[in-house]
Amino acid sequence: MALQEELKQQGDFLFKYRSYIPILLIFIGLGVQVYQIKTYGDLESNTVGYWLQQLALSTGILGLLVRVFTVGYTPKNTSGRNAKEGQVADTLNTSGIYSLIRNPLYLGNYLMWVAVAMLTGNIWFVLLFTLGFWMFYERIIFAEETFLRRKFGEAYLNWASKTPIFLPKHFNYQKPSYSFSWKKVIKKEKNGLFALFLLFWIFQLLGDYVKTGELEVNPTWQAYGALATGVWYLIIKVIRKNTSLLNEEGR
Repeated sequence: MALQEELKQQGDFLFKYRSYIPILLIFIGLGVQVYQIKTYGDLESNTVGYWLQQLALSTGILGLLVRVFTVGYTPKNTSGRNAKEGQVADTLNTSGIYSLIRNPLYLGNYLMWVAVAMLTGNIWFVLLFTLGFWMFYERIIFAEETFLRRKFGEAYLNWASKTPIFLPKHFNYQKPSYSFSWKKVIKKEKNGLFALFLLFWIFQLLGDYVKTGELEVNPTWQAYGALATGVWYLIIKVIRKNTSLLNEEGR
């Protein structure tokens, strides 16, 4: 098999399971956190640890906001969590944040996941995660771009030639072609904030257990955040399943 076909095959596979594979980060990261605490002590007990947590939380929320801004301005069957169906694109997104970078959702994903990696307090793990993330998404992006090139032809090539993959090189922002849809954001991104706070809480619980030898649920901001966003997630899930309140034509 030629390298291009092999990369595309790998990318198609990773695309379908891209929501599950990063879960490995959680288990590896938890192991790294245990090692850090046993070797270097508790980060949370000093100022550096406190500000590291705040930086991680801010990074994760920034990633979620990037996803919200991206999804809110896009039409149906683009920029979504379409893992089961494989590659789907009824139209080519080139306006809004897509006028700055080609893969804003993956930038948002990186920021959210690297925030979790930062909770370990281990810079080497963060760097290795970043390298692994790039290798993982490089193949997904290759498969996506192969699909988009075949479907949209010259229009895609013209857009791709002047728009960077991941980080903006210019700020020639073009106004989005669609109005912002909070309904689509709530429907599609309902689990992002919950997942972020839940992971922060899991890391906090494990850290406390390693330090004290007891699993205690204390009234921390991580616990309150996970509880509040978990309730929000369940409410939206029930609304979406039993009503058409979040439905919107073409979105």
